[in-house]
Amino acid sequence: MSSDIENTLGFAPAFDSPVPYMQRTRDWYLALGYDNPYLWAHYIDTPFQPLRKPLAESRVTLITTAAPYQPDKGPQGPGAPYNSAAKFYQVYSGATDAEHDLRISHVGIDRKHTSMEDARSWFPLAALRTAVAKGRIGALTARFHGAPTNRSQQHTLEVDCPEILARCREDGADAALLVPNCPICHQTLSLIARHLEAAGIATVVMGCAKDIVEHCGVPRLMFSDFPLGNGAGRPHDPDSQAQTLELALRTLESAPGPRTTVQSPLRWSASPDWKLDYCNLARRTPEEIAALRAEADKAKDVARQIRETTLTIKGAA
Repeated sequence: MSSDIENTLGFAPAFDSPVPYMQRTRDWYLALGYDNPYLWAHYIDTPFQPLRKPLAESRVTLITTAAPYQPDKGPQGPGAPYNSAAKFYQVYSGATDAEHDLRISHVGIDRKHTSMEDARSWFPLAALRTAVAKGRIGALTARFHGAPTNRSQQHTLEVDCPEILARCREDGADAALLVPNCPICHQTLSLIARHLEAAGIATVVMGCAKDIVEHCGVPRLMFSDFPLGNGAGRPHDPDSQAQTLELALRTLESAPGPRTTVQSPLRWSASPDWKLDYCNLARRTPEEIAALRAEADKAKDVARQIRETTLTIKGAA
């Protein structure tokens, strides 16, 4: 009956709305046997810093959660499964006037409906260079920065946020574009955006997980209703990438206050069915769920070993 009414009135399907990532993730891990649901970061008050000068005179930085490719760490390219061995646990920086091979083998990336083939869909450095050449942006900072996606909000707040702020200040950043990928990436960069904004650096998050970012509370969100891993536009679609960046820049310029969300008018595909697949238990058999639990346990063990090794080496230094 509801489908008949939708068709008669020209309504979109009820599920054709932003994917509820927090609820889907909660249900998913409960089904896998983890009975301690993750507590997502949530604030009511949100800092807000208007641009201090026109964007054409501003120095902009880029903050990513993509990881530098590590040839010795297993599959990380298009179609690669989740690879916890390729994660990083400390902030890194790279020159904005050089080329970089950054990849996104995160746990929550949509591997069914997107290809992970075009880094420009999650790392818009080339589009930003074009914006500088056209005079849309005054300049890029000398470096972009990589933010580790720690599940510990305390570590993100006490270690990673201050480190990225310090690097942004060293580079003279007036504003920052933050492009997350997986669900935890969206939380991480939301926390960093809040920290930068409170310190006087205007920010805009370019994300695909609307519920996570808005639940945390950020100054500005430019939301693309695309599968995770495409916050900077459709892969192999330069026009989409340019339009997505321009919308983010307009949001940066014109947001009237905190918690401003602008939704891109672009659609991923003619059919919205891709939204039904993410962490949807109704589309998995009991056997698949059992196998996924074993896979998740193994990935957690690998990640824990790498994190402990990283912290030991850092402490010794």
